[in-house]
Order: sequence, then structure tokens, then C-alpha cells
Amino acid sequence: MSRVHVHRVNVTFGDCDPAGIVFFPNFSRWMDQASLNFFMACGVPPWRELVKTRGIVGTPLLEIHTRFLRPATYGEEIQVHTTVEEWAVKTFRHRHVVRRGDELLCEGTEVRAFVVRDPDDPERIRAIPIPEDIKALCL
Repeated sequence: MSRVHVHRVNVTFGDCDPAGIVFFPNFSRWMDQASLNFFMACGVPPWRELVKTRGIVGTPLLEIHTRFLRPATYGEEIQVHTTVEEWAVKTFRHRHVVRRGDELLCEGTEVRAFVVRDPDDPERIRAIPIPEDIKALCL
């Protein structure tokens, strides 16, 4: 397991459906934000810098699973607690736990990979082994 980073979200009226409940895809959007914020909080440069220095484009999403337990509404602050649950050779699994204070609202996992442009076809990307120095920053 790695360190935990907390990404705070202030839920706005525009995040909700007509019933005033957060529209479910917004949880995925916030988990995606939390993924990047996790790495930056660990000291990893933003992707726009890594692409210049190491060719790493980012960590695209390969798989996602989400479980919703309680609703949220506008005017609330929620917290997305993010960690790397598992490191593999070319992929990792982010775990996100969304809370409103101590109350569990949602849980999700994302499988992602570090990728570079394919040298044979720059329109494509390919996964690379997870850089050990980046992994070390996150532990």
C-alpha cells in the first residue's frame, strides 16, 4: 500500500441532478482529479512536465469499478481519499474512498498504466514498466 492523499471537493448546484443529488459521473470525474493530485502530492511532476523530460504522457484509465452507498448534494464538502492499492509491472490500482466527514459515500478503484507515445506510431500510446523512482515517491 502507498501513502494516502485527500482531495477535497466542494459540491456545487451544477454537480447535481434535478433532485439535488450528485449526478453519478461526477464521482468518476472527482476520482480522476484525485488520481493526478495523488501523484503531484507525492512529488511527481505534472504530466505536461514528464512528457517533456521522460516522454511519459500520463496514466490513462484502463478499468474502473465504483460502488455507491449514500448520496451527496450541493453545499457539501466531500473528501476523496486516494492510495495505490496495488503496483504491478506496467499497471497500478488506485483506490478511492469518498467521504463526507466520517460518512462513507462511495468507493472506487481504477486500473491505470504509465504510457508513452509508441515510437513506431506516434498516434498510439503504449504502457511502460512503472518507473521505480515514481513508485518510490508514492510509498
